[in-house]
Amino acid sequence: MRTVQSYVAILCAMLTAGPSAYGQSSSGQNASAPAAQNADDPRLPRIDSGQRPHWYNPATQPYRPQVVAPVNVSNSSRIDSLMRAGNLYLSLQDAIALALENNLDVELERYEFGLARADLLRAQAGAAIQGIPTTVQPGISNGAGALLGGVSTGLASVNSASPLGPNASLDPAITGTLNFGHTTTPQANTVTTGTEALTTDNRTANFGITQSFLTGGTASLLFNNITQNQNSFRNAINPFTQSNLDLQITQPLLQGFGFALNNRTIRIAKNNLKAADYVFQQQLTNTVANVVQLYWNLVASISTVDVRQQAVAVAQKLYDDNKKQVDIGTLAPIEIVRAEAQLATAQQALVAAQSAVLQQESILKSALSRNGLAGSPVLEARVVPTDPIRIPEVEAIEPVQDLMSRAIDNRPDLAQSRIQIDNSQIALTGTKNALRPTLNLTGDLRSNGLIGGQNTLLGPASTAFPLGQPAPVADPGLIGSYPFGLGQIFQGNFPTYSVGATLNIPLHNRAAQANLETATLNLRMNQLQVQRQINQIRVDVQNALIAVNQARAQYQAAVKGRVLQEQTLDADQKKLALGATTVYQVIQDQRDLTNAAASEVSAQAAYAAARVQLDVATGTTLSNNRVQFDEAKTGRVGAAPQPLPLTDPKPR
Repeated sequence: MRTVQSYVAILCAMLTAGPSAYGQSSSGQNASAPAAQNADDPRLPRIDSGQRPHWYNPATQPYRPQVVAPVNVSNSSRIDSLMRAGNLYLSLQDAIALALENNLDVELERYEFGLARADLLRAQAGAAIQGIPTTVQPGISNGAGALLGGVSTGLASVNSASPLGPNASLDPAITGTLNFGHTTTPQANTVTTGTEALTTDNRTANFGITQSFLTGGTASLLFNNITQNQNSFRNAINPFTQSNLDLQITQPLLQGFGFALNNRTIRIAKNNLKAADYVFQQQLTNTVANVVQLYWNLVASISTVDVRQQAVAVAQKLYDDNKKQVDIGTLAPIEIVRAEAQLATAQQALVAAQSAVLQQESILKSALSRNGLAGSPVLEARVVPTDPIRIPEVEAIEPVQDLMSRAIDNRPDLAQSRIQIDNSQIALTGTKNALRPTLNLTGDLRSNGLIGGQNTLLGPASTAFPLGQPAPVADPGLIGSYPFGLGQIFQGNFPTYSVGATLNIPLHNRAAQANLETATLNLRMNQLQVQRQINQIRVDVQNALIAVNQARAQYQAAVKGRVLQEQTLDADQKKLALGATTVYQVIQDQRDLTNAAASEVSAQAAYAAARVQLDVATGTTLSNNRVQFDEAKTGRVGAAPQPLPLTDPKPR
């Protein structure tokens, strides 16, 4: 019996240690890690328990709801440091930094890390995981209905369609039952009980702990107690307490067996933590590309205003010169009308260009602010870009195959798809395992105890027992208090044990075969989708490179056209002074020069947009714009704002 007692003690110790041992080995960290690491790990949700620490907190922590901090709609202090005299001075790097700190699309995506972390905790508990969303926002509209920048994977969540999770919870559970009852039962005969109405008082106190393991098995340690008091004088012991310590173990040997099967949700959830980084990187790419293009759009719009202002100044000078010549009689009055019409057209174009600048400012400010245009300083501020569009004299030449290879290595949407493939392969182990028959090994080891007092009830009087028939004499080894009963249990005086197996063999197994075939076909389809995605990435890079070369050629042609129009206008103005040409020709030259200058500005903007799209296609948007991924996670950019210009610009 001492051997049985030793085995019971060892198994009880293993079961008690199971939650920490198996939980930590499967996850690599404690389940209480989120609260402790939340302040240091930007991937975790911003959680505040809302309570001061107490001595009992470790025991009550699993049962307290975690309060997620409210959203923050206040802008970072960077935006105030860039304001002066009603102007918001922005370099391109400052605009990107403000987007990382304040853009709501980026802030929304930061919750991705909390969702992924919660899914990992769910997997460590043995529950089915939910997956993480991979939807990202493409950016703010440029005002013309088009969205700037961004790529999309088309995946709703990084997960698997197969049911995931072991058969039972990996979190241990303590159970308890307390019950007090009274029963009165009429008896058909009095031979067994010695009474016509048997009354029974029951007190039940049962406790247990249940734990499932990554092997697929479950174990339960149950401590059962029942105290009973009856009015029957036939019982030798009354009242009595019957107790037992019962260890029950079930372990699948075929279907449901193995670490690879039962920890697949944990591995998928860990993969999803990596996928959360890629989803966030994709959102950063979209947002930064969007902000860069909005910035260059504003720069181009301001340059267009400069062009229109110059056109107004030239038209005004022509009008003034014609009026003087009409006054002295050297020019027909109709020329004043023509010059005035040209001036009105130039002024109308200037107003339209100025309105476009205001619209672009509103769009850009909304992308860089948490509360949009609600704050009056931001609403009323005029945006002053401090970086011009620069087109290098010589375009850097890089083989297109190198660009494509870089894109395949860097594109976050492709990385997400590859993780999806990996998750599908991990989940496939569960589908394959369902093909096996069910063979479960069961074991039950129980140690019983019975203790109580000698029954003192007397039966009916008779000739032999005139004072009443006494109850049977109880075994002295069963007479005593409750601790003696515990001694019987742990000494193994009354053991019960059993070992067995249950087998279930489906004769056709068609459903499992169909499920495996479906899962395998879906995996193959996803693999082809990834290859198609790689092919599309190569096309994107090729087209983006063509667009850059085309935009550069258009810019060079636009510059040459603008120079020629300047020379033509200068020559015709000299001819007009000599009377060798007409005012109408000069007006036409002015229009042509304005259009040529506007085309040059448009070509600059097109080149900048093409460079943005090439960075998106090759997955280098973040590196080329010096975005630090860890800083973007926290929403705190370490680089100081650019110094403000010494002088304010003239009003636009």
